Amino acid sequence: MFHFHQLLRHVAGKKLHHHTTTLQHALKAQQRRQFGSGAREQLRRVLVVSKLTRLEFEKIREEQLSDECLEQRIRDRGTDYDALKYYHHLHKDVERQVVRSFQQHGIEVQVVNRITIHKDALQWADLIVPIGGDGTFLLAAGRASPFFLSNGKKTPVVGFNSDPRRSEGRLMLPKQYSVQVDEAVRRIIAQDFRWMHRSRIRTTLVGAATTERPSPMDLHEFHSQPVEHQEVMSTAPNGKSRILPYLALNEVFIGEMLSARVSHLHLRIDSSDVTTKTKSSGLCVSTGTGSTSWLTSMNRLSTNNVKDLLAIVRKRTGRTGSPLDTIDPESVSQEYNDNLVFAPDDPRLCYSIREQICVGVWPNPKGLESRGFAKEIFVKSRCVDASLVIDGSIAYNFNDGARALLEVYPEDSLLTIDMDD
Repeated sequence: MFHFHQLLRHVAGKKLHHHTTTLQHALKAQQRRQFGSGAREQLRRVLVVSKLTRLEFEKIREEQLSDECLEQRIRDRGTDYDALKYYHHLHKDVERQVVRSFQQHGIEVQVVNRITIHKDALQWADLIVPIGGDGTFLLAAGRASPFFLSNGKKTPVVGFNSDPRRSEGRLMLPKQYSVQVDEAVRRIIAQDFRWMHRSRIRTTLVGAATTERPSPMDLHEFHSQPVEHQEVMSTAPNGKSRILPYLALNEVFIGEMLSARVSHLHLRIDSSDVTTKTKSSGLCVSTGTGSTSWLTSMNRLSTNNVKDLLAIVRKRTGRTGSPLDTIDPESVSQEYNDNLVFAPDDPRLCYSIREQICVGVWPNPKGLESRGFAKEIFVKSRCVDASLVIDGSIAYNFNDGARALLEVYPEDSLLTIDMDD
């Protein structure tokens, strides 16, 4: 059994009423921020974060090959080279339009990608503009973390979907602006939008073992150059906890890296005295932004599930021709799935225990639901080869004995804009 109540209170910081007051003040202060409202806040510098296309990745991986030899190698393994080239140019065309449009308004622009992005460029920018899909947006938002930048600066992030026909791009501007780039840039500069805040998850490693710096791994990096964020950490005042530099915009996942292996995790929800021992396929802790993604996917109710449930109810009631026969299973399924989504600025966390084992002694003790809301979640690992993964990208080892506290703080929210009229 754990005895960390006092430690957790130190790590969590402020009490709930103070937390709520801080949220209100932070949001009011950020709502007053406008590009061009003052000399110091005028939009002058834009950092474009470009998607690293598959073709660019292939060139990096086979840098010793000429373009002709690379093409032949790609074709020899059965990959559609023409498609790779087409989508590469499709993305670059949108990127060029965005860069040109900002420059035409006298705004200085720098372009980086997953490999070349660095702290100095992020600190330089007044606005960060990812161009690609949601993965590129998450990359930019992760690097824009105030813990990573170490200067407390909150730079807005606004994205363009470079392939709206194949990419949903929920985090990006509406799809019409992939074509109407000049109009989007005009509206940004003219302040013709609404400020929007997306809650993010702060992850704090707890306990004496945090004196050993964990080495993060970027699951999307394509070559083995040293990564800048490996040396960026923040130590809490009590010295017994360490705040990870990356904030999760979508979710934090904790579980065994080998998906076939059971993840053994101990969980404490909010200020409960109960620590629940669980076995599952891992734990997903989501924000409102992430609720449209993995959280919904793992909790989705299919039309067939609804049909099966209705059949059971009919069998138990022994009635035919009842109002149950008028229920449309597809609409019930859709309504249930829609209700899994919650607001992106919601300060709550939604946890989902993936495929939780609920037979015999598990979970121990009984009573913890597989999905629910919380203000903070404490996790202890009993895993063999596990990771704590932030937004499907940055992974930290999280093996037996590792402990983490997951929370939402208003000052950690991502500042972006809404132009969905």
